[in-house]
Amino acid sequence: MSSTITLQSKRPAVLADLVPGSLVRDVSLVVGAAGLVGLLAQFSVHLSFTPVPVTGQTLGVLLAGSALGWKRGGAAMALYLVAGVAGVPWFADHSSGYVGASFGYLIGFVLCSLLCGALAERGADRSVLKSVPAMLAGEIVMYGAGVIWLAVDLHVGAARAISLGLTPFIVGDAIKAAIAAGLLPAAWKLAGRA
Repeated sequence: MSSTITLQSKRPAVLADLVPGSLVRDVSLVVGAAGLVGLLAQFSVHLSFTPVPVTGQTLGVLLAGSALGWKRGGAAMALYLVAGVAGVPWFADHSSGYVGASFGYLIGFVLCSLLCGALAERGADRSVLKSVPAMLAGEIVMYGAGVIWLAVDLHVGAARAISLGLTPFIVGDAIKAAIAAGLLPAAWKLAGRA
């Protein structure tokens, strides 16, 4: 009687798992993702009617969470938040520290990254049809935290907070979500793992 042992390679949960290594890889990816979001924050446009600037950060947050998974993505956005509060000038317009009414969005980045990463680990980043709802869910969580913080910080009601902190950004962030939802499945396809 003979028995055959078949070794199955572990299926990569997220794109970051395709990169060989462990601790050094993970630290590099976390720092790199935080840096990417800091870089995208510098693409900033201020609107006269809201204290919240339009930035490229959301795209970086969606990509970081989904490509790294919930642990590394969440760690990257936590690093971005903590280092920025501690003085690294990588928030919008090279700012750092407490950024007032916009601070809730930074907290939302962590939550968004955790959610998008968890969904990606369940395969939501493998096709556009699955990626779009995952990106939108992440943005809903991010805006939930951001708009609530803005309302409290500015002492305004829900309708005013939504008009200041959500409505002006819907179209731009829908475009960023679509870009992220397209890039991730394309990256899997390029890696030959789709």
